[in-house]
Amino acid sequence: MLYILASHHSNISFSACVAQLYFVIFLEGVECFLLAIMAYDRYAAICRPLHYNIIMHRRVCYRLLFGVLLASMFHSMLHTVLIIRLPFCDNIINHLFCDIPPLLKLSCISTFLNEVILFGVSGVFVGLGPLIFILISYVYVVLNILNISSKIGRKKTFSTCVAHLIIVNIFYGTGSFTYVRPKSSYSLERDKVVSVIYNVVTPLLNPIVYSLRNSEIRRSLMHACKKYAGTCRNKEAI
Repeated sequence: MLYILASHHSNISFSACVAQLYFVIFLEGVECFLLAIMAYDRYAAICRPLHYNIIMHRRVCYRLLFGVLLASMFHSMLHTVLIIRLPFCDNIINHLFCDIPPLLKLSCISTFLNEVILFGVSGVFVGLGPLIFILISYVYVVLNILNISSKIGRKKTFSTCVAHLIIVNIFYGTGSFTYVRPKSSYSLERDKVVSVIYNVVTPLLNPIVYSLRNSEIRRSLMHACKKYAGTCRNKEAI
């Protein structure tokens, strides 16, 4: 996608389109599952602090990561195979990249099976399942925070969850809008904007939002801003 935007060369081969579709779905699945694991990590850190090192042991993290990659690979392969079997009446994709909704629009035959898998597997297993897990984890987290007597302690504890909640809201809100809908309600012009949010804006915000929780990074950023402002003032004075 970056190559096409930079070169203004909008043609893409069928094999490259399929590869792009596979990796887009794969990485979206990885993001969904990792957000759920991060919610569990917050639950363990806040609700079970004395057992945190046992619950989130390095070996456990490796197993969770392996499970995420395996589930995402299977999910992506399933959709990719179902898309490949479709005959297409047109070869012009009205979208920024190869994705499921715009490709279904080009199909010459019924895409009922694709839509059922999209709702059933993607909507329930990859989308709704992790989201419910995240909500349950945060119910326990909020109940635990409310039991903290100190107002400063409650604020400090809740601040560790804010960054994660922001990413969850942006990613799930835009992702569900794009995928968990019947084919008849697709609006590709509108979906272009939404797809940019969860495929470009969310990954862009990830390092910014999570890194700004670190006090050393915040201090370094403030120092860099002050230094830049001072340099600009000196140039204006000259």
